[in-house]
Amino acid sequence: MIIKKPEREEYITYYQKYVDAILEGDLCSLLTRQAEEIITLLGTISEEQSSYRYAQGKWSIKEVLGHITDTERIMSYRLLRIGRGDTTDLAGFDENVYVQHASYERLSMQQLLNDFSAVRHATISLIRILPEDAWTRSGTANGGPVTARALAYIIAGHALHHATILQERYLQAL
Repeated sequence: MIIKKPEREEYITYYQKYVDAILEGDLCSLLTRQAEEIITLLGTISEEQSSYRYAQGKWSIKEVLGHITDTERIMSYRLLRIGRGDTTDLAGFDENVYVQHASYERLSMQQLLNDFSAVRHATISLIRILPEDAWTRSGTANGGPVTARALAYIIAGHALHHATILQERYLQAL
């Protein structure tokens, strides 16, 4: 499904790096491939390795994957609400608090990968069923404007951003 890339005024500056990282095109295919790549990337590391942190105070591999999944849940929820025409202001969230209270270390890497996969499948399903006119609907999230199509690009860009960090800072050190 081709979704036109959002214009710069369709999201706050904070999200620009995520939107810029994704080329305009078939987002459902991109999200599917991206999920496969993340699952392949992380699917062979051991439980011991999944607790690796590249520096003190940094998240573990499990925590990064959990963060990607939680953020996608939140962004997909925003996408649903805005895509359906809900103009209620949507609150922001503190990702550090989410990670702190998630206790990802108690879960196996396979559980976290399965959870990521389930959330990604739900995101793709939502994108496929939204009507054409939903993509340019606008709302407010985290105090700034955002459109449905910007959220779809943010979801893809955010996961790509963290997958790159996992490759460069985590997995190369294992």
